[in-house]
Amino acid sequence: MATLRDLGLSEYEARAYRALLNTGPTTAKELSRASDVPMGRIYDVLNSIEQYNLVRSQTASRPKKYVAVEPSTALDRLLDDKKRELEEKAEQYESIVDDLANELDAAEPVEEQFWTAAVGPDETIDLLLERLAAADRDIVMVAADPSPQVDIRTVGDEVLAHLEAALDRGVSVNVLMSRSLVNALSPTVGRRYQEALQEREDFAVRTNEDVRGSFNVIDGVEVVIQVPNPLGSGEAFGMIDLKDPEFAADVHEKFLPRWEEATPLSF
Repeated sequence: MATLRDLGLSEYEARAYRALLNTGPTTAKELSRASDVPMGRIYDVLNSIEQYNLVRSQTASRPKKYVAVEPSTALDRLLDDKKRELEEKAEQYESIVDDLANELDAAEPVEEQFWTAAVGPDETIDLLLERLAAADRDIVMVAADPSPQVDIRTVGDEVLAHLEAALDRGVSVNVLMSRSLVNALSPTVGRRYQEALQEREDFAVRTNEDVRGSFNVIDGVEVVIQVPNPLGSGEAFGMIDLKDPEFAADVHEKFLPRWEEATPLSF
């Protein structure tokens, strides 16, 4: 059950404000009795909720009297305060990430084989986006028919955002897609591919009807392969990420003839 404490008030502050709503204009002494806030704490509590702009005081009266701000206004003010706190926290965390990104330099890549795998549509997409974000030099992306398990319109936006980020950090990108996948993409993604990205010299996207599988070659040393479900036609089972320069070179060699036969993307 929601309470005023969820919006940042202490137990005493919440009690005092609720009591003021019932008492109307009252003194600190009367409010202490009505709210069960100790007299030794009541002035600090009143000063605190006054700083939250939840109460108004009548300073001319002796003793001083207090009245609660209407609940709708008070809640809006507490909400605005929380939003400001969250924005400040977000800026603080972004600054920390920027500092750590410069500090935590990755070690030189180890020249040995390594593989990992993801099973399930969400895990598969997470692994793909992670590896796209790790590219330093070039990305070759081959994408066939969309899986019915995946919302290709949403995923297309996410993949495109990662490709744009890769281009911005100097990575070249070649994308080969099946025509059916192109038709499944959202119009927004299609326009961004054609109007924004295709103007860049380090980006190219082509289509080929003879595209059957989906895989990516990252920096010429890593292959990310989508694995179809052997028990479900057209469904994606998972994804394997294999770091092996020799295997990556073989895959890229198989890719080149299909790329040469493909046609530039058009809508």
